[in-house]
Amino acid sequence: MRAAIAKPSNKKKIIISVLIALFLIIGVGIGYAAYLYNKTDSIVSDAHEDVGRDNETSQLRMGNVDPVEDNVSVLFIGVDDSEHREVENSRSDALLLATFNQEQSTVKLLSIPRDTYVYVPEVNYATKINHAHSFGGPRATIETIEEFLDVPVDYYVRMNFNAFVDVVDALDGIWLNVPYEILESDSDDKRDSIHLYPGYQQLDGEQALALARTRKYDNDVERGKRQQEILTEIANKATSASSLFKLEDVIVAVGTNLRTNLTFGEIRSFLSYGLDEGIQIENVNFSGQGGYMEAGGWFYQVDEESRIQIQTELRNHLELEPLGESIEYAEPDDNLYQPE
Repeated sequence: MRAAIAKPSNKKKIIISVLIALFLIIGVGIGYAAYLYNKTDSIVSDAHEDVGRDNETSQLRMGNVDPVEDNVSVLFIGVDDSEHREVENSRSDALLLATFNQEQSTVKLLSIPRDTYVYVPEVNYATKINHAHSFGGPRATIETIEEFLDVPVDYYVRMNFNAFVDVVDALDGIWLNVPYEILESDSDDKRDSIHLYPGYQQLDGEQALALARTRKYDNDVERGKRQQEILTEIANKATSASSLFKLEDVIVAVGTNLRTNLTFGEIRSFLSYGLDEGIQIENVNFSGQGGYMEAGGWFYQVDEESRIQIQTELRNHLELEPLGESIEYAEPDDNLYQPE
């Protein structure tokens, strides 16, 4: 199941919205652009953090990749590592896997529900995919996704809720359609502190975060689609002329809450996607169903046919050989399983 290809009028790509402060340092005036360029270079250097794998290369690759020359993938990890939580022990709250094809000038974006039932190599049993980050940070999350899809994850970008809130506030809010009345916690987990009513309205950072996080009223799949829509709107606002002199605040908001194994030079190479007027972006989503399992806890189980279809689609997009072997998962170990 997938959404339609984005129309040309929506070309402020979701990928740019996540790395907005790192990509948008061009076309804002020579002096100001140079200042932002140097500031961004410094922030990215401070935010750089290797995955911790051999040669920093996926085991599903034959050798090193270069985003200038190769089709590559980037995993975006959203985590809640506010002051009352330890970042490495936090579970991922949002997962988006993007694949980039240079020749086709296309991007495919897969939203992975946080409750997806998968095998986690770090602990050698199956559980929710969002637990992987608490077991071993980005490396464990990457290994889990590669095991699940047989798709190499070349790069990762990890951002926390503070970055999301600060970016939206730095842009003086964004306009979004709230589909239904929402009561949700804020970024400090203050219960029901955010109250939204249905309708198209301007949201500040905390309100936008509440809309992105909530899953009480539908499911993880719809939640992932909302996150894609919200990030696209952030990109539209950030790339508008009215936000020209707000970019420094956006850069600071992202940079202080960011970890990535991308270098500044590698990030610059993605500008070709953002500046290409002909680029197409496609949102991809799994088909599946949720329910309680015998071991306890609620899981989202991806249909095997859907998993293989998306696996093949992403590998083809990266111009890799398709794989179709099924993966059988063991039941969670009762001694290790961590229910919600």
